[in-house]
Amino acid sequence: MISFTKKILTISLLAATSLVYAQAKFPDGTIKLIVPFAAGGGVDNAARLIAKQMQSNLNVSIVVENKPGASGTIGAKFVQTSPPDGQTLLFSASTQALTKLVIANAPYDPVTDFAYVARVGEAPLLMVIAPTLPQNKLKEVMDAAKQNPDKWTAGLPALGAASHLATLLFAKEGNLNLTMTAYKGTAPALTDVAGGHSQILIDSIISLQSMAKAGKVKPIIVTSSKRSSVMPNVPTASESGYPKFVTESWYGIWAPRGTPDDRIQFLNKAANEAVRQLTKSGAFEQLGIEPVVESVDEFKKYTNKYISENAELLKSAGFKPE
Repeated sequence: MISFTKKILTISLLAATSLVYAQAKFPDGTIKLIVPFAAGGGVDNAARLIAKQMQSNLNVSIVVENKPGASGTIGAKFVQTSPPDGQTLLFSASTQALTKLVIANAPYDPVTDFAYVARVGEAPLLMVIAPTLPQNKLKEVMDAAKQNPDKWTAGLPALGAASHLATLLFAKEGNLNLTMTAYKGTAPALTDVAGGHSQILIDSIISLQSMAKAGKVKPIIVTSSKRSSVMPNVPTASESGYPKFVTESWYGIWAPRGTPDDRIQFLNKAANEAVRQLTKSGAFEQLGIEPVVESVDEFKKYTNKYISENAELLKSAGFKPE
């Protein structure tokens, strides 16, 4: 007769073997990492770094696909309605968390219609203006926008994105009646600022630094509490006299609701390991990304707090979902 202890040991070994076998079967083929914004933006750049590192670590093909439009909801909806097998994932920014707050009749609930996988990084935002404008300091920009509001338009890569919230905060701090225009991602918004068709863009330093360093747009401030290592000569908003103008972007990975928990945990560990390696190699720092390594539960708690805090900002700004 097998002793009770031996029975427990046998059951445990069988369970462990089953888990290993299930994980060995996953990923089964190519993983699609859907970016709901245009190629070349901050979210896209971060996604491709993570995908390349995870592909190397897992020895499976990970393909980044851009599905821009409707403030990120087209790509996110594609993931939401994909099979919940962990093979199709969403890589997006903080905009994903605020979908219901900023879009009337949102096509999904970002909290209940997705499975949280991992939050992988944070990045300061950079404010740039059209290169031909004479202003060089934040106060000068605010004063000019206040005096001639009809001549100042701010681009929004996506409603509910960190760039949108930062632009609202900018308008609040300067007491501005600022015109805001929505775009299908960072790249087209940045192109319009570089060409002088719009005047202001606040977005992730990841996506704006190249054009700013080349002189194609003019950097004014970063929105983080300290200067960014990738553009150390650009002052913070706090240094420029606006200590309440502090905000950052963040990036995360989601799966369709109903994805098995063992696969979610597998992907969380894989994403966290990729973040550690990208941090160690310096690849994250080159893009101005601060690494984040969190459990699935920590990601959920952070998101809930983020939604609550920014619901207040949107309300105080008088924002109405469109």
